[in-house]
Amino acid sequence: MKLNNTTISDIAERANVSKSTVSRVLNDKSIVNQRTRTTVLEAMESLGYEPNIFARSLASGRSMTVGVVTQKIGSPFYDTIMQGVIQGFSGTGYSPLFVDGQWEEGTELQVIQTVLGRKVDGLLLLGGDVSLSDLDQLRKRLPTIVIGKELPGWEGQCVYVDNRAAAYEATKHLIDFGHRDIALVRGIKHHQDAIRRYEGYADALADSGIELDPDLVIEGNFSAQSGILAVSSLLMRGKVFTAIFCANDMVAYGARLALQRSGIRVPEDVSIIGFDDQAESAFVTPPLTTVRQPGHEIGVAAAAGLLSLMRDEPCELPVMKAELQRRESVARI
Repeated sequence: MKLNNTTISDIAERANVSKSTVSRVLNDKSIVNQRTRTTVLEAMESLGYEPNIFARSLASGRSMTVGVVTQKIGSPFYDTIMQGVIQGFSGTGYSPLFVDGQWEEGTELQVIQTVLGRKVDGLLLLGGDVSLSDLDQLRKRLPTIVIGKELPGWEGQCVYVDNRAAAYEATKHLIDFGHRDIALVRGIKHHQDAIRRYEGYADALADSGIELDPDLVIEGNFSAQSGILAVSSLLMRGKVFTAIFCANDMVAYGARLALQRSGIRVPEDVSIIGFDDQAESAFVTPPLTTVRQPGHEIGVAAAAGLLSLMRDEPCELPVMKAELQRRESVARI
């Protein structure tokens, strides 16, 4: 690799302008007229100059990085959102710095302090358990967007899916196919998504005149293993069920495996619905009926919202709509 030792003085000499003018162009100051700006940029290109990001951040007071706190790096759904975040910042000059909160409030606070120490210009928080009071303190320090949570007082700074409405639609789909004994495998108990999906499930049963059986509601943690354990629990207790609404697709994969091991066919004997619409869900056997969350679109919208905040512009983030993807894992009674 050949190092380029071009300096601002070299560029100024080539463009026949002052060093201060070159500096203003590098820092994107609007007071430089377009003709001069073009001349300086052409000089930079001809000399093969690549600006030092650290030096630019010292001059401009911006690091040109944003902190992104996710949960469980490697989770297919969260990774989809992060890909959207990457696309949203592409071409803006900002680079996202990703850290993992691992669904532990203490860990989240620790990694947030880490990215704050890097002098990031903004912060995206994906899910997590950071308290509202801590979040309120954070956004006093720097522009902050929360992904996947609905928070009081944060209108316009949250981007999330209406999980309650989506869960209602999924449960109603099972009811419309004649199912009455519908089990639910929940996500992490205190997690807002899990709570809203339970509420949608309960609302759909109530609106259809079906009494909710607490014994058909099994606690889970969004993992495939919790789907296996949930089905095993239902079968060991002799519970009658013809359908399972799972907290996410990972849970559905586990539930499907546990049913297969017990000689129970999907969907002939038991129907299954998941949530998220992971890429693999269309290709499992049978293809999984699930709720599609627009993860990529959520990431893009969150990045756009944070860019607006960092520019002191109005920020309006929409409530995203989830859509039921009807496939072969649900059969009519």
